Formats: sequence, C-alpha cells, structure tokens
Amino acid sequence: MAQKNLQLAKQKKTDEFYTQLVDIEKELKHYKDQFRGKVVYCNCDDPFESNFFRYFAANFNTLGLKKLITTSYVKSPIAGGQLPLFEVKGLKPKGKEPFKIEINEVLDSNSDGAIGLSDVEWLLKHDANVSTPLKGDGDFRSQECIELLKEADIVVTNPPFSLFRKYVAQLVEYDKKFLILGDQNAITYKEIFKLIKENKLWFGYDNGGTKWFQVPDDYDIPTESRKKIEDGIQYFSMGRVFWFTNLDTIKRHEELTLYKKFSPEEYPEFDNYIAISVGRYMDIPMDYDGVIGVPITFLDKYNPEQFEIVGSDYNIKEGLLPQLVNPNWQGKTDRAYLKGKRLYSRILIKNKRLKK
Repeated sequence: MAQKNLQLAKQKKTDEFYTQLVDIEKELKHYKDQFRGKVVYCNCDDPFESNFFRYFAANFNTLGLKKLITTSYVKSPIAGGQLPLFEVKGLKPKGKEPFKIEINEVLDSNSDGAIGLSDVEWLLKHDANVSTPLKGDGDFRSQECIELLKEADIVVTNPPFSLFRKYVAQLVEYDKKFLILGDQNAITYKEIFKLIKENKLWFGYDNGGTKWFQVPDDYDIPTESRKKIEDGIQYFSMGRVFWFTNLDTIKRHEELTLYKKFSPEEYPEFDNYIAISVGRYMDIPMDYDGVIGVPITFLDKYNPEQFEIVGSDYNIKEGLLPQLVNPNWQGKTDRAYLKGKRLYSRILIKNKRLKK
C-alpha cells in the first residue's frame, strides 16, 4: 500500500512530504565535519514548516556554517498554514508568498549564554534583511533559485518525488554536493542508475524501515495503519525512503564480508542472462569471478573498491550489454528470469578482488 500511495503521489504530484526532525538528526550526525565553512541551501523548504531549516538554523554555529539559505514554494499546500515555526519581520506567511531566508550568523541575542532556536527566532523577528520576498514562485527550477543554487556548496532537502529525476539532474549540472531523500526505486531510473554506476551518487546511512512524514490535511491515506494524527497534524508512514548523496560516507568504504563458496546448484544462471542469481547480498559467493545478479538493495552495502557495477537489467533491455544475453533465449530481456519466473529488478556486479 505504501508503494501504491507513492505512485499516486507521482501521478497527482501531491508529494509534499515534510520530514520529521528526528529523521534529519539521525542522518545528518554522520556528516558534521563536511558542513564546516559551507553554504547550505534548502531549496524545497518552507522555513515556517521545514525541519531542515530548523535543524540547520539551530545548529548553525555548531556545524560552523558559512551561510544558510532557504526558499519556499508558493504552491506548497501547507506553507505557513499549519505549524509555523516563526513569525518573520516584513513577511506574511499566511498569504503563502514565496520568499527566501539567508542567515550569515546567529548570535546570542537573548544573552542566555547559549545559541539556539530562540536566537534564530529573534533574528527573524527583528532583522528585515534576513527575509526577503522572491520575485518568482520559488520553484527550484526558476532562474532566481538557480542563482542561489550557484552560491551553495551543499543542498539538503526532501525534494518532490515526482520531480526527482529533474531535481538530481540540476544538482549534477551545477556540480553541487547534496544529501536528499527519495524513493528507493529511483535507483531503477536510468538517469539515477548511471550516476550510481559512475560513483557520482550513492546511499546515505538511515535507509529503509518506516519513516513518518507530515502531509496536508486533505491528503488521502486509505490505510489506517499508515496514518496518525498528533497535535492536529496528519502523518503518513512510508517504507523504501532512502537518503541519496554524493557526500562521502564511512559505510561505502566498508568491506562486505563474504563467506559462501560458489556451487552451480546453489547459484544457478538466469534463464535469459549470462550471470548467476544471488537473492540476498549476504549470499554473494566469495570465489566467483563472473557476473552476479543481485537485488537493488545491494546498493545500500555497495563498496566501489570491492565491487564493480556492470549494469542492470534495464541496461540489457536497452541493448547496452548484449554480451550478457543468453543466445538461446527467445523471450523478453526486460527483467531477469529464473526457472521461468520473472524477477524484480537486478543489479549486475563483479567482484573486483578476483581476477581471472
């Protein structure tokens, strides 16, 4: 049902999922050193609602940020309407006007000996130069927001899932570091998979499981178990939500321990591909030097120093890997088949540690 709701979101573009602070904190704690002296841009975030803004504003000095930029989108369904974090001098949040916030420093404005959200709140209430209206609608593709993007070092946000391809393409075009949330199945998009194969994009840390996202009041959640309301705010639970990044991580350098030995009986070849089938990444044989087909979940454990990504079943379908097609196969090559059964998408890999 989570997959069905995500597909509906893509079709209707009702994909305004607002990330909880706890999920942001769990992921961002791994990258703190990489933010020092950087300009951070949250370009899909209404600061009145966004916990990304709350996190970076509250930790501005702790992270050693050079600057924090946040822009809101005029068509955001909950912009300033449900849970406003702050009142901002010179702006009218209930009018949902698009605007930007730029913070260059956060001082101990209330002289309580600590720097926190109360100091950010004071800054926003009393300094009109921090918050200014945008000329356009705040869309990340607008020229106005692109100029802000050029200024940024790192982009961190939860972009609309329906625009994920275009969003990532823009980040790559402008050569930006990023840490963003997306649907795990974005791996199968040819544009995204190409970046993964070229080691220009990979997974973060806190992936999989269930995450709760704030959604608009009128967002339809047909399954009660995936819905909850706290303090009048509606939340929707989703699985398969992963962090995508090109910031370095410790986990992508960790060696995957292999302990099983290859045997034709345990590791049969696919019906249509010249590659063996491995159903779980933990079962990858330690001594097989040929092509191995693994589920897309393998990428959460992928170490580019240990494995080479040869391609995917989508690459075979597109005719890019003809050498991996079984010449005796007369059927489709869109997905891997095993014993007559069509499987979910597979990633094709080789063990770099083994040489023929």
